[in-house]
Parts: sequence; C-alpha cells; structure tokens
Amino acid sequence: MADAPKPPARYDDLRALFLNCTLKPCGVESHTERLISVASGVMRANGVSVEVVRPVDLDLAPGVQRDMTEHGFARDDWPGLRKKVMVADILVLCTPIWLGEESSVCRRVIERLYAESGELNDNGQYIYYGRVGGCLVTGNEDGIKHCAMTVLYALQHLGYTIPPQADAGWIGEAGPGPSYGDDGIGYDNDFTQRNTTFMAWNLMHMARMLRDAGGIPAHGNQRDRWDAGCRFDHPNPEYR
Repeated sequence: MADAPKPPARYDDLRALFLNCTLKPCGVESHTERLISVASGVMRANGVSVEVVRPVDLDLAPGVQRDMTEHGFARDDWPGLRKKVMVADILVLCTPIWLGEESSVCRRVIERLYAESGELNDNGQYIYYGRVGGCLVTGNEDGIKHCAMTVLYALQHLGYTIPPQADAGWIGEAGPGPSYGDDGIGYDNDFTQRNTTFMAWNLMHMARMLRDAGGIPAHGNQRDRWDAGCRFDHPNPEYR
C-alpha cells in the first residue's frame, strides 16, 4: 500500500454532524451507520470533532417553523437538534433507500432545516452560508444517485456549499437481500470505500477553505441589503 502524502492543512478545529436518518432507534444495528463509520473515521483521524445522531430517536414535529410547539404540537425536539446543526461546519445527511427515495426521517429533517432558511447570519446572508453539506446512502435497491440528487439539491438551496463528489453509497443486488455490512458485504467494495473516503476529504477541504476565507464572500447575496434597496448590478427589466 502506497504511503499517503501529508494533508495540506489541519482540520482539528472543524466540527462535523452526521444525521443517520435510519428508521431504527439507537441500540438497533444500522447499515447506514456502518457506512457512516468510514467517513467519520477519516474525519476523526484528522482531528475533526464528529457527532452522529439518529433523528428517529427524537420527536421532530412535522412543519417548517423553528419550534412547532408554538404551532399546536405538544413536543418538538428540533430546537435541541438545531443547536448541533448550527455549530457544525459539516453536515452529512445519511439515509437508507425506501421505494427509491430517501427515508421519511430524512425528509422530515430537510423540512426542519428549511425552517431556518430565512434566518440571516452576521453578514446579512442566509444562515447556512459558509457551511458544507454531503450525503451518504445505503440500501439493497436502486436509487443512490436519485436520493443524493434530492438531498444535495435541498442542502444547496438552503445555503450549504456542496463540494465536488459530496455523495457516496452502497447498494446490493436489486430486490430483497443483504444490506451493507451483513456478513461483511460491501466492506471490500472499492468503489464505495473510495468514494466515501473522497467525500470525507472533499467535505473537510471545503470546510477548511470556507473557515479560512471567513465564509462565502458577502456581496450580491445579502438579503438585508436587497430588502434595503441595493440591487448589486441587477439589470432592471423596467428600463430595457
């Protein structure tokens, strides 16, 4: 095995949050978490502070508001999870495939992330600017790229920066059968192991670049400036 070159930067001041959107509660083995351990292992080896959370263990009320207890629900654990999201430089949404789509838990998380999307940071940009997003997918049916497309689109629309090759996954043969890690299956799949490793490094690189640059430049993308009348060279069609 060839010796890996020294990383180009340090990453030990970064924080990563993996949301394992499995349908299984903690204490039940998760195939998705097995793949998470590959990407999180790369990050931990480079000093990144990593946390893995299963949203299914939380009571995330449906809705697109910051706290749904203010909108008729008796309980909402999103405000607590939100704190973890907001301190993370890297957010990775991880999901199994069901009927060709991401899990219902993953979709619920995306809806709750959307609740924050209108908030602004100190530069007047949307709140998720300057943060990096990625996606891991597992299953034993087709749909990795479809799920990743949906999840990564949602993250970038909300303001996350998506680096190159920010998704990875594993699927077995079509139809019922072994899932990732069952009897070691998938552990020797070079395509999955390579792409998951590349994803982890690309997320770290992009987070490092954004942290060092102070985030995305605050020009032409500031909601508060637009609302105040600044048009950032926008060609007003009324004068054409």
